[in-house]
Amino acid sequence: MIESQASNILSQLSEVGEQLDADIDLFQTALLIAALDHPGRLTERYTLHIDRMIEACEQAFDGLNDTAKNQLNVLRDVLFSQEEYDGDSENFDRLDNADIMSVIDRRCGLPVTLSILYMAVAKALGWHVQALSFPAHVFLRIECGGERIVFDPFDGARVMEAHDLREKLKDLVGGHAELSSDYYEAMTNRDVIVRLQNNIKTRLISEEDFDAALERVDIMRLILPNDPRLLFEAGILNARAGRRMEAITLLRKYVDVVDSQADREDALMLLRELEGDV
Repeated sequence: MIESQASNILSQLSEVGEQLDADIDLFQTALLIAALDHPGRLTERYTLHIDRMIEACEQAFDGLNDTAKNQLNVLRDVLFSQEEYDGDSENFDRLDNADIMSVIDRRCGLPVTLSILYMAVAKALGWHVQALSFPAHVFLRIECGGERIVFDPFDGARVMEAHDLREKLKDLVGGHAELSSDYYEAMTNRDVIVRLQNNIKTRLISEEDFDAALERVDIMRLILPNDPRLLFEAGILNARAGRRMEAITLLRKYVDVVDSQADREDALMLLRELEGDV
């Protein structure tokens, strides 16, 4: 029964990979992925929780002027003040901070998981909220009638001015870092899901659980089936897990499709090492 459920979820994730990016439901996709780690657990109560927050926001917004500031205030009141969603700064590296089910159960998580919740509620209300391509942290931007506000779902939906973002960037990346216009670009839905899985993969690699990390890469490959970088990552992880033939097969595929000559040479060097060990 559990194997059948997992197979069904993976099939649904494969269908997500075939969708247009705009048609991907971020919350439902994150919920599907979390369900793989919680076999047998019903997903309906998590969907109902989102529905209740949507309804609470609708009621709170009734009679207010339709501005970005008012929309953000309502989101903050419901998700942060009422539901008490906040960033887990004390145990940031906990794996369940990247699990949308656990985040809802515990009311805390990573910037990316909290962002998915904010965006799910906002989208249902017809509000325009996007995740920004900021390094090492996910900020959200809400936009209405030409007004744009950047805020941090990890810190009580606090408004982030340019100087706040610059200070945060230096804390995260280093004192040499400066804001770039690229950091204000919106992530795609696929970007958000892959970033979520990357958080888990990185933690699993640090624990040397290469099999579990490979499972995360396989999920990412379902969402981004044509990304050669994921072939390379899968090859590397198979090699670390001691599966040389699988690693060789994946790296050969990577060499055939990668555009960068330098990246191809790196893979060929690794291939020669692996083939010498067979």
